[in-house]
Amino acid sequence: MQWSPKGPVAPAAHSVDVGPVTLALRGWRPEGKDAAAPAPRVVLLAGTGATADDWDVVAGHLGQSREVLAVDLRGHGDSDWPGEYSLRLMADDVGTLLERLGGPPVDLVGHSLGGLVGCLVAAGCPGRVRRFVLEDVGLPHPRPPAAPTRPAGPLRFDWRVVEQVRPEIDDPDAGWPGVLAAIAAPTLVVAGGPSSFVAAEHVDELVTTVANARLVTLDAGHLVHQREPGLFVRHVTDFLDRRRPTSSPTLAHSGIPSTPCPMTPTTSRPDATAARAAERT
Repeated sequence: MQWSPKGPVAPAAHSVDVGPVTLALRGWRPEGKDAAAPAPRVVLLAGTGATADDWDVVAGHLGQSREVLAVDLRGHGDSDWPGEYSLRLMADDVGTLLERLGGPPVDLVGHSLGGLVGCLVAAGCPGRVRRFVLEDVGLPHPRPPAAPTRPAGPLRFDWRVVEQVRPEIDDPDAGWPGVLAAIAAPTLVVAGGPSSFVAAEHVDELVTTVANARLVTLDAGHLVHQREPGLFVRHVTDFLDRRRPTSSPTLAHSGIPSTPCPMTPTTSRPDATAARAAERT
């Protein structure tokens, strides 16, 4: 897809009750001839401290040919701020959201924290994810704890997200390689290159662990979709529009319990400084 000068489609606000919380969404739908046979729905998950409008430029262009939904994760933006946060809880929220939305499997896109949440969803709900895009995410490795200081003033996200989720990333569960190996969907990893704080070797490890993944590196730093939106949209659209392989890899066992996918029967923008500090998760 060419980076079009055509003005992006305007978003509409939605909310979906996913059980313990209600999630706020921003939605885009194609107009004109593209509305008759849209491409598969795209669901966008932002990073720590970023809200759904973080995706506005990218989503507005993707929304010219497909339905796009950008999600405020729990504790962010207009979604509920329950005070209890973890990667697992966020993944459970998104898994339930996909079940409530219904329809064919979605194309899932996650940046940073949203990418880790997306990994848990893609691994735990393989029937709900058609294709998967990760923006500047690597295989989690232990690192020295260094929690940022909360900036003064109101924020568009609950700072307790940083306090509760960052320890999971500083000292990650040993089961993460199993989670990544359980991702069946064809996966595109867009790395931010040497100007990103995410180590290139950790990105490479993730790409080699996911069964059907390919890597594109754009030297734009951690915020690829903001700094190079045209290139980001082009690579993502080219990948999403490819034909799905006829067979999917066999799911591997994950050391972290999979997201209880509901489809499997069982019993305004935040403060920029705060978001940048939080995003180093």
